[in-house]
Amino acid sequence: MMSWLAMNIYEITGENVYLCYLCGKCGAGCPMAEFMDLLPYQVIHKIQLGDESVLDTESIWYCATCFTCSVRCPRNLDVAKIMEGLRIIRLRKRLDAVDLRSIKNIDKYPPIALVAASRKYTG
Repeated sequence: MMSWLAMNIYEITGENVYLCYLCGKCGAGCPMAEFMDLLPYQVIHKIQLGDESVLDTESIWYCATCFTCSVRCPRNLDVAKIMEGLRIIRLRKRLDAVDLRSIKNIDKYPPIALVAASRKYTG
């Protein structure tokens, strides 16, 4: 039986997380892996288990969507799309990662960084 989380990921991305057999190739090639609290295949495993704590991981925000994981996947899963799906679910729940109103000295940051943060990290 498909978990609520896996079903939502499927509806948003069209990716079936149950195809993943946790080989680890996605994590081995990820340029952002050293910053992640969970590697991409560990994130997928949590989705498979229906563990909603995956929505609170830093990994979904550190994913650079570079598609290295997706290209390496022997099961042809678009892992980057799955990470984006998790960000979308989180943002739809209004669980913003960045509250732009709380940034001190906002005038010191380049506008492009603020626009990027507002698009990627807030709902």
